[in-house]
Amino acid sequence: MGEIVLAAKCTHVPTMLMSEQDGPVKGKRQPAIDGQYEIARRAKHLGADTVVICDTHWVINAGFHINANHRFKGLFTSNEFPQFIQDMPYEYAGNPDLGDAIAQIASDKGAYTLAHHLDSLELEYGTLVPMRFMSRQHSMKVVSVAAWATVHDHQESRLVGQAIREAVEASDSKVLLVASGSLSHKIWANKDYAANNGTFTISSEFNRQVDLRVLELWQNGDHATFLKMLGEYAEFCCGEGSMHDTAMLYGALGWDAYDGKCEVVTDYFPSSGTGQTNVIFPVT
Repeated sequence: MGEIVLAAKCTHVPTMLMSEQDGPVKGKRQPAIDGQYEIARRAKHLGADTVVICDTHWVINAGFHINANHRFKGLFTSNEFPQFIQDMPYEYAGNPDLGDAIAQIASDKGAYTLAHHLDSLELEYGTLVPMRFMSRQHSMKVVSVAAWATVHDHQESRLVGQAIREAVEASDSKVLLVASGSLSHKIWANKDYAANNGTFTISSEFNRQVDLRVLELWQNGDHATFLKMLGEYAEFCCGEGSMHDTAMLYGALGWDAYDGKCEVVTDYFPSSGTGQTNVIFPVT
C-alpha cells in the first residue's frame, strides 16, 4: 500500500538558477536551494520514490490536467523569462500508472481530469526548478499536475488533492507531494521594478504582513483558520495560480482536519515583488 510520506510548499523562482551563475544574483538564493535539498533528503529518508508536483506555472482553462508521461527529457527555455531560464536540460522518469489513477479518481469525484502521455507536452518550470535541485539529493519519478487553474474553484482542486491521496494509497508508491508556488504574488509593475530593486523586494507591505501571518498559522497547525481565508488571500494578495496548488495540497492532507505543525526550512524572502519560502507539511 502506498502513502504520501512528506508534503511541502515550495518556491520555484528563476533567481534560484541565477544564484548559481556569475552575476548580481550569484549566491543570493542559496537558502532557497538549501531548503529544497533538505526536503529531498527527508523524502529520501522516508523512502519516497515519486514526487507529485502541483505546478502553478501550468495554465489550464478547461478541466484539470496531469502530465503522466513515462519519461521527461528536453531543453527548457521559459517563454515568460527567457533571459532568466534558457537552455536548461532535464531528464526524469515518470510514473504513468499513478498519474492515470489520479485522473480517474478525480474525474469520478466530479473534477474532470485528463492524464496525458505525450513527449511533446513539456514540463513547466514550476516543476523543473524544484526538480533541478531536489534531484541532486534524491532521484524520484515525476508526476506533474496543472495548478494554474483559471476557471476552477478551490473546492474542485480540493477534490483533485483527495484523488492524489487515494490514488497514492491504492498504489505501491511512496510520494513526496509538492505545492509549487509562491505565497503572495504581486509582481512589481515593469516601470517600478528597477527603482525598487525589484529582484529583492516585496511590492506590498500588506502582502508581506499577510504572508507572515499565514506562516504563523501553518507553524501553529491552525490550518482550519487558514482555509477560511484561502479564497480572499488568493484574491487580494494575488496568490500564484490562485493558489490552486495549495488547495490540492490541503485536499490531500485532510483539508481543515489537518493539524500538522509546519516547519519553515527557508526563511521568508521577497523576489520580484512576491513572497517566497519552502515549508514542510508533516504528514499525519
